[in-house]
Amino acid sequence: MPALGADMEVGTVLQWLVKPGDAVKRGDIVAVVDTEKATIEVEIFQAGVVEKIVVPEGEKVPVGEVLAIIRTDGEVAAAPPPAEKPKPAVALPSTPPPTGEEAPPAAKPAPAAPPVEKPKAPPPARAPERPRLHISPLAMRVALELGVDVSKVKGTGLDGAITRADVERAAKAAAPAPAAPPPEAAPAVPPPVEAPKVAAVPPKPAPSPAERQAMIRKVIAAAMGRSKREIPHYYLATHIDMSRAMEWLRAENLKRPVTERLLYAVMLLKAVALAIHEVPEMNGFWIEGAFKRSEEIHVGVAISLRTGGLVAPAIHDVNKKSLNEVMVALRDLVKRVRAGVLRSSEIADATITVTSLGEEGVETVFGIIYPPQVALVGFGKIVERPWAANGMVGARPVIKATLSADHRVSDGHRGALFLAAIDRILQEPEKL
Repeated sequence: MPALGADMEVGTVLQWLVKPGDAVKRGDIVAVVDTEKATIEVEIFQAGVVEKIVVPEGEKVPVGEVLAIIRTDGEVAAAPPPAEKPKPAVALPSTPPPTGEEAPPAAKPAPAAPPVEKPKAPPPARAPERPRLHISPLAMRVALELGVDVSKVKGTGLDGAITRADVERAAKAAAPAPAAPPPEAAPAVPPPVEAPKVAAVPPKPAPSPAERQAMIRKVIAAAMGRSKREIPHYYLATHIDMSRAMEWLRAENLKRPVTERLLYAVMLLKAVALAIHEVPEMNGFWIEGAFKRSEEIHVGVAISLRTGGLVAPAIHDVNKKSLNEVMVALRDLVKRVRAGVLRSSEIADATITVTSLGEEGVETVFGIIYPPQVALVGFGKIVERPWAANGMVGARPVIKATLSADHRVSDGHRGALFLAAIDRILQEPEKL
């Protein structure tokens, strides 16, 4: 069971997408796990063959518990040692050969036949993947309790997602009709004695939206409380002139159809990722009392949940993606967050987080670092302000950028260089 958050302790296996004997490769989705915040698709990180499923669907287990056993490529499944064949007995002559007579020459043993090579067993064929389900955590939990096969349920939610109502309708449709009363028995034959009925144990009710929100707030409180206790934060802020970036964005979007237009948020994400090349100590983790720098740049994006709370899944390799690729990844991420389905790598891999409250009208946001990360960048609303440039004062679109950083890893000087790098990169939007 992977750790899918700073304070995650347990997870529930909702669905297995593989079975014993299936071949898997790095990046395949093998299971769906429910956490307090969302339903997570668990990825595999090595190639091999599924040897055994240890934890069945519906079972809750702690982080670190073995879920399944994978036999990696090159490994051979353990087999019992072959039994030894009995050696043939050698017959000894009862009397020596007569004196003076030579014993007949011993017959030469026939040459041993060359060993016949056993044909190598073909590698196990990859079983067809089970389809991934678009289903909310609440609907999946209700399905487990009611014994409904969700693969046969037609979803009526957003993009065909299965909702709780869909599961409950399927459960009612699958319920057996009441049996007709048996015909009256003949008077001479005594009626059969019915076996005593065992009272069915009512299933545990699924949490209500209010209970679910309380669980999310509890998890967030634990993570943020740990952050403020353990991380010595320092904070910096600067104003960035966004006139060049917004002019370039306006011209670029005029060339695109409406469905493919860019948001200014993708420029902010890309600028943060590129600035890390200049100040790499902002990118990584504080683990076991030491900073571990990450060579990959996976930017976590803070996204609010419809039921309250937020998550910050990662967009991978933002520094290597074009703005268009970052936009596609951001749209996909927001859509799946709102549907409650994310991948384990998106939850666990973020190396730095960006949060923006500009759409809510907030001009300044000082975020709390999400452990074990060591930095968080915040952006507020773009507002027009008086701005002096080249001896002239005029109104410019300005955004306030803030940095929350870990003083164990960096100091104010390095943090200032990082914010300055973000500013400089945004002044050349065509290079993004």
